[in-house]
Amino acid sequence: MGLDMYACTLRSQPASPVDFDGKDATELHYWRKHPNLHGWMERLYREKGGADDRFNCANLQVTPEDIDRLEAAIRANALPETEGFFFGISDGSEIEDDLQFVVKAREAVAAGLTVFYTSWW
Repeated sequence: MGLDMYACTLRSQPASPVDFDGKDATELHYWRKHPNLHGWMERLYREKGGADDRFNCANLQVTPEDIDRLEAAIRANALPETEGFFFGISDGSEIEDDLQFVVKAREAVAAGLTVFYTSWW
């Protein structure tokens, strides 16, 4: 049990930036128990109108602008401290992996794919 986090791609644009069907998705990146990144994504989800109270199994489109903001937060060590049941602890060792995601996400967008985040805990 714990926080499993995924970045995925779709060939099509979802009708909404949040809470859309991602059944035809392809996995792009995976994190395990990185709550601070999850907290950053939850804030973005709320900004975009997401309504899932627990932000669990909720899909969130990540745009090129979001990727830029995320990269800046990662480089500034500014991901929000986030806690949750079975979430684990972000300890800073995730930075290189997070930046690898940024590169992969930009490549996916350049290839015409939609990038989104989802999690399950």
